[in-house]
Amino acid sequence: MRLLYLTSVWLHILAATIWMGGLCFLVLVVVPWLRSGAATDAGTFLRETGERFRSVGWICFAVSLVTGTFNLWMRGVRASHFADPAWWTSPFGSATGLKLGLFALVVVISWVHDFGVGPRAVEVMEHDPKSPEAAHLRRQASMLGRLNGVLGLALLALGVVIVRGWPW
Repeated sequence: MRLLYLTSVWLHILAATIWMGGLCFLVLVVVPWLRSGAATDAGTFLRETGERFRSVGWICFAVSLVTGTFNLWMRGVRASHFADPAWWTSPFGSATGLKLGLFALVVVISWVHDFGVGPRAVEVMEHDPKSPEAAHLRRQASMLGRLNGVLGLALLALGVVIVRGWPW
């Protein structure tokens, strides 16, 4: 059972690494490159890149959900804990609750970005890249991506807290 648990932890960390790495690559490399005017057809490039990363990202979310649930179970967390106020106020329970809440928020923001604002921004950029609507949608998509990046870093920090405890 220990090997299964360690494999699950490894997969959990791998999924987080792939998702955060891809997000960082998009935010820190692709978007600034496109803003520099280096690409002649930024809308098409963003659409194709976004569609490919969207699939990878949602697979990472699914792997994280399954492995995270299993990892909690292996650490002794049962459904009854979620109904126990004392568990929620414990250092482990509070960190776990924060992580679960942030994960849910990341999933919601990703859904809005990946299936709403992002595709709409790309569609407008492909037809009229200089329009005010394109600029507005690009800003919204960028804000959602950056927010997810910050929340992703918080998720990583909470993962450390769950394993090592709060620093205070």
